[in-house]
Amino acid sequence: MTGPVGPERDDMDRQTLSIMKACEVVGVSRRTIYNWISAGKVEYIRTAGGAIRIFADSLWRDAGSPARQVSAAARPTGSHA
Repeated sequence: MTGPVGPERDDMDRQTLSIMKACEVVGVSRRTIYNWISAGKVEYIRTAGGAIRIFADSLWRDAGSPARQVSAAARPTGSHA
């Protein structure tokens, strides 16, 4: 059985971080991360349980391009921080 193809597959292969781990990695406060989410500066997903996971690669990308939320159905599988 093959998995999804296209953008959904790309999202599934990307590493995600919890809010707290993203804070540690970048060296900013939780409030800053939430401000970045509100401003569209980082890409994130919501898990089926409602938790936010930040795409690690979006923490350093160009802040000029808008972020997008990915549905829980397209979230990465496996153990991520």
